[in-house]
Amino acid sequence: MFSSALAEKEFYVLKYILHRLLAMIPVLLGILLIVFTLMFFSPGNPARQLLGANASEEAVWQLEEQLGLHDGFFVRFFNYLKDIVFHFDFGTSYSTGHPVMEEVLARFPYTLKLAAWSASIAIVLGLITGIISAVRQYSTFDNVATVVSLIGVSMPNFWQGLINIIIFSVALKWLPSSGSYGPEYWILPAVTLGTSCAASVMRTTRSSMLEVIRQDYIRMARSKGQSEFIVIMKHAFKNALIPIITVIGNMFGSLLGGSVLVESVFAIPGLGKYMIDAISERDYPVVLGSVLFLAVCFSLVNLLIDIIYCFIDPRVIEQYRKEGLKKKFVAKEAVANEA
Repeated sequence: MFSSALAEKEFYVLKYILHRLLAMIPVLLGILLIVFTLMFFSPGNPARQLLGANASEEAVWQLEEQLGLHDGFFVRFFNYLKDIVFHFDFGTSYSTGHPVMEEVLARFPYTLKLAAWSASIAIVLGLITGIISAVRQYSTFDNVATVVSLIGVSMPNFWQGLINIIIFSVALKWLPSSGSYGPEYWILPAVTLGTSCAASVMRTTRSSMLEVIRQDYIRMARSKGQSEFIVIMKHAFKNALIPIITVIGNMFGSLLGGSVLVESVFAIPGLGKYMIDAISERDYPVVLGSVLFLAVCFSLVNLLIDIIYCFIDPRVIEQYRKEGLKKKFVAKEAVANEA
């Protein structure tokens, strides 16, 4: 009986994951169509950009023909989509002549490393300050943390990065201002991204914890004589995790694509800086391939969050199972009525 129930649960978990994977397809197609449309109608000529302002019109026309820029919108879009689906070919860079996917995979580790360090800082700072602020509501610590979090959310990342460079690199000369040649080079960019993201984690943790610690079972746990640390961490924090995990997952996905300006400020050779350079050079295949790659990464992060939901909150799979049983019941009723 137990093994049968476990097998049924695993079946619905796999079905749940498969459903989320299939839902990624229209999202990725929509993102690709939007970016392709924006690049197609954006001003500028890639051929003129490559050849320079002094190139003849004949040379520009020949390069446009070679790059396939004379084809219509739908022809270019479906050719690009066909190459991705059937050949896993994301195109060739106009400026370097190298396959886009090779360039993207070569630069993505830098972006992933920056996102991982920034997310670690955000999670540690956000969770600690959020829990303490919720437990000590309206205290001096809570008021100061709330004000600081509002400043962190409102402050643009590139502006904070420039301020950090002026203070810690130019004035104090403690840390290098640009590059990625050692651990010390990652401190300023990781702190720049991590502190701004920590503000969102802190506010979500605080609000979620405040909602949970007012529940009756928290008062029951305290009345049993359990220590405050056990009550907060085992009972309150565990039941407040769902919205916190959602914010952390979306934050990490945003860090992968949102580190564009920070990578440019600190001259990190990651995917964000690569996209900025490609946009300025009108290198359409690089922009399309990079955005699609980041969209896939973001979707996979969301899928991972959905899988974590299944293990943290059993109600997710239970609700999914009930919907499946309801559909089966409706289908049987329809067959019976037809008979």
